[in-house]
Amino acid sequence: MKVSQILADKGSDAWSIGPEATVFDALELMAEKRIGALLVIEKDRLIGILSERDYARKVILLGRGSRKTPVRDIMSSDPCCIRPEQTVDDAMALMTDKRIRHLPVVREEVLAGIITIGDLVKAKIADQEFVIQQLENYITG
Repeated sequence: MKVSQILADKGSDAWSIGPEATVFDALELMAEKRIGALLVIEKDRLIGILSERDYARKVILLGRGSRKTPVRDIMSSDPCCIRPEQTVDDAMALMTDKRIRHLPVVREEVLAGIITIGDLVKAKIADQEFVIQQLENYITG
């Protein structure tokens, strides 16, 4: 299965925020949209990603204030990305290696969407269920 198939199923919506917004604004948006990360976009270019993990480690643990800290100060810069034509296995390997939960999908330097580790697990389970069903059909004739 390709990453593009996951995006086709879930949609290509990807929530973003600018680098000069406050961390508090970012957290409000994440809570409102019920998501764990935001893409950081500047001049139509992906420059980073801000996750709940970034907040926990770079604001709370360091005693910073979320209302005054800009997203730029705590975002993960130059995020790992994947292309739509790559496989789910490629995405899983990359996310496991980099220990990340959110992976932007980029087609020719244009953002196509974002996938999560949950999306990948769901896709793998669906694929395995399909194979099991096919094997059961084969066995029972």
